[in-house]
Amino acid sequence: MIPRYTRNEMASIWEPQNRFRIWFEIEAHACDALAELGVIPKASAKAIWDNAPKEFDVARIDEIERTTKHDVIAFLTHLAEHVGEDARFVHQGMTSSDVLDTCLSVQLKQAADLLLDDLDRLLAALKKRALETKDMVCMGRSHGIHAEPTTMGLKFARFYAEMARNRQRLEAARADIATCAISGAVGTFANIDPRVEEYVAEKLGLTPEPVSTQVIPRDRHAAFFATLGVIASSIENIAIEVRHLQRTEVLEAEEYFSPGQKGSSAMPHKRNPVLSENLTGLARLELGFVTPSLENEALWHERDISHSSVERMIAPDATVTLDFALNRLIGLVENLLVYPENMERNLNQLSGLIFSQRVLLALTQKGVSREDAYRLVQRNAMKVWEEGKNFLEELLADSDVTASLPEAELCPLFDLSYHTKHVDTVFKRVFGG
Repeated sequence: MIPRYTRNEMASIWEPQNRFRIWFEIEAHACDALAELGVIPKASAKAIWDNAPKEFDVARIDEIERTTKHDVIAFLTHLAEHVGEDARFVHQGMTSSDVLDTCLSVQLKQAADLLLDDLDRLLAALKKRALETKDMVCMGRSHGIHAEPTTMGLKFARFYAEMARNRQRLEAARADIATCAISGAVGTFANIDPRVEEYVAEKLGLTPEPVSTQVIPRDRHAAFFATLGVIASSIENIAIEVRHLQRTEVLEAEEYFSPGQKGSSAMPHKRNPVLSENLTGLARLELGFVTPSLENEALWHERDISHSSVERMIAPDATVTLDFALNRLIGLVENLLVYPENMERNLNQLSGLIFSQRVLLALTQKGVSREDAYRLVQRNAMKVWEEGKNFLEELLADSDVTASLPEAELCPLFDLSYHTKHVDTVFKRVFGG
């Protein structure tokens, strides 16, 4: 990703220095296990740890790779330049994928930990705003059209519950991806003892891959990146809501507009939902990483490298993009402005039409068939749409309606509190307590 959409914490996971450090730890831990099994001298295993460079020379490794055309061999050659004669015991019975795939598992686990922290902070922000706006009545919409009243707090609670599910999904994806393969050329352990894999896995906080062929099965990676895609879709879900609520005709919520901020190069009055629009774009990009990860599952026999170039690109980009998007969303939620007075204005915009269902149900409870009740309510509702009439006044003037619902029973049906009586129940389901 370009620096504009990159946070250093996530980017550092994908820096060559971190990758080479993980490669070294995989090789050095494997040597420790081989030494315990008596395959190589214990002194050599210790020398490998002691003589390895504190920082790997990335430029030197790149220089070697220009000749070898093989990144792992280039790294091993550079390591041997520091370790000396004992380097002959490094990579005993292993294949490149043992190093590459196990390293990728570690990096994705590291990335998942950062993303889980992002989600925790987002959940805290959503919960705070939900509690603040729990009883703030606003217009609920279906198809973008006024439907029935809801509360702003329920919007935040819905997003909180969705992101809480996403956190569970990411925890599961993290556990699924955290596997280790040190099984040799086609995964048969012909030249290396399975106990080496178990030892390395324990040291790196991974679990041994049950059947690894020459690579870790790519269904794990597909599930991981698909989970990131689901989280991105949820981010867009929130962003779209903010964008709609900030429209001039609605203006029930608005992104914070900081002092000195400019909305347009041509129109000085503009205050645009640029953060949520940016999040929509980032979500689209994140979703683009999912399909290649699914296509990576199908490899020839025990291994090919058709997945390799894909993962070298999407692993950093997908995690960096989502990390940036989550942090941008956290700031958006924390600083979002809400306007109760505009919510009230919009609630009254259709002169009482939002209570149509309650009138419909009341008529059916008085013995009117549902078909006739619907017809009575709709014919009065259309006068509001088409002639700007007041819904309650039209109902009171309709003798077919008042024959079943006199004024004393009809007027109480136009009560906002009726629609919010179970808000506490929903909040207890979401937040407990």
